[in-house]
Amino acid sequence: MKPFIALSATAAPFLHDNIDTDVIIRVERLVGLTGHGDLGPWCFEALRYLPDGSENPDFILNQEPYRKSEVLLAGANFGCGSSREGAVWAMMGMGLKAVLAPSFGQIFYNNCFQNGMLPVVLPRTSIEEIISELRPDTGMTSVTVDLERQLVVSPGGREYVFETPPLRRQALLKGLEADDLSLTLKREAAIAAHQAHDRQRRPWIYESVEVQS
Repeated sequence: MKPFIALSATAAPFLHDNIDTDVIIRVERLVGLTGHGDLGPWCFEALRYLPDGSENPDFILNQEPYRKSEVLLAGANFGCGSSREGAVWAMMGMGLKAVLAPSFGQIFYNNCFQNGMLPVVLPRTSIEEIISELRPDTGMTSVTVDLERQLVVSPGGREYVFETPPLRRQALLKGLEADDLSLTLKREAAIAAHQAHDRQRRPWIYESVEVQS
């Protein structure tokens, strides 16, 4: 996983609430999938394409200069619904690296960190202010998301502070795996020491387990 320290890139306004994981990637696209696959072309499929398969010109990510956005300015409860990790894979396959929203579906939020995407929680008023500064006709569409300083900088230079869970932040900054299993294995020595101490303190528990096994 690549480290995420700071990103300055085009940000697309997509201030819709309750965008669930089925909107992000339909479950049919995940059937038989091994690994991450190339899900980018199917991200936001129902919004992105018309019934005949052509691009929907009204969808923001089909419009210039937002077609190559790396930051998404989203609405509340983004990524709600099912727990499918493919939603994050699809967004990353489309080129997105950070999502700013007032709130997230909790499983989606965790899945972002586990795959190298940064979810940033900002008040809706802050996101609306950032969107109000976007000027695609003059090229003012770049937003900076600085994880090291935990700061978002708008196209006009306004600064917004955000918070990230410390362990998740450190993992992204260093490009390390941030899933729960990997974080647990990092404490393997401490876990082994605790078990050894507990075995001395309560040997009868371990004796009964060994007999059953």
